[in-house]
Amino acid sequence: MTTLAPTPAGLASIDAVTANLASVGYISTRSISTAVYLAHHLRKPVLIEGPAGVGKTDLAVSLSRSLDFPLLRMQCYEGLDEGKALYEWKYGKQLLYTQILKEKIHHLIDGADSLEASFRKLAGFQDLFFSRDFLEPRPLLRSMEQEGGSVLLIDEIDKSEEPFEALLLEILSDYQVTIPEIGTIQARTPPLVVLTSNNTRELGDALKRRCLHLHIGFPEAAREQDIVRSRVPGISEALLRQMVAFVQSVRDENIRKLPSISETVDWARTLMLLHADSLEESLVRDTLNVILKRESDIIELRGRVEALTQAALTQAGGPA
Repeated sequence: MTTLAPTPAGLASIDAVTANLASVGYISTRSISTAVYLAHHLRKPVLIEGPAGVGKTDLAVSLSRSLDFPLLRMQCYEGLDEGKALYEWKYGKQLLYTQILKEKIHHLIDGADSLEASFRKLAGFQDLFFSRDFLEPRPLLRSMEQEGGSVLLIDEIDKSEEPFEALLLEILSDYQVTIPEIGTIQARTPPLVVLTSNNTRELGDALKRRCLHLHIGFPEAAREQDIVRSRVPGISEALLRQMVAFVQSVRDENIRKLPSISETVDWARTLMLLHADSLEESLVRDTLNVILKRESDIIELRGRVEALTQAALTQAGGPA
């Protein structure tokens, strides 16, 4: 039976969501915090779309940490089915019990005077083999078994196929699943569900109808600085402004793979490791592969490094 657990303090208001996420280093926006607040209070999943590396998955991880909820993660891929996502039977345990039953069968049917009577005596054991004792829950089912709530992350849903989307419909509508041999299992406490998509394919309308929609794009400079500051303690403000200005300008260039927030954070850690006080052209060239992951993009930008570096220094107020 589904129960309505008390609302955690971190989800009591939109501002509380923002503060709660900030406590674990996730710099939220008003739209992100609003989506999380509504997802909890309306009992609806939130579908997050946007480019890779902008904090979609990290939002679910941060929610789990800040609320002290278990995180159940389902990584999607082509060919994913209910055996990997929902449940499967413990075939090894069933086989072991079959051997035990085989050895004891004479004792079990003792006193049966016909074949039909023997079958009736064994029928109860057949049901036992497809009971909860022999069921191995996977992430989707485990998330519904958590007494105090959980965060269910269905990551990169666009990498799965339409049959998996169809499997999700009952779960996301009613927080329940039907197992033919057992019946309908309903969530004890509905999980907070986060689905992420990098838009590699169009998702079905039936799935989208069941979800709140949230788009997370690349952040403006001020928020990106806040994110790097929270993830890379100790970075100088001058270097922080310069490198964020550089990354922001790179995203305006004609390249295939734009640098993500996670790559900006990696670059900040790299520059600190190299004891950089300010951006220098030679340093940028040596570490360009940290923010650009395609050789064609590095080649495309190589001739623009000097101009982009100088522009970043000027925009950020010059070197420290």
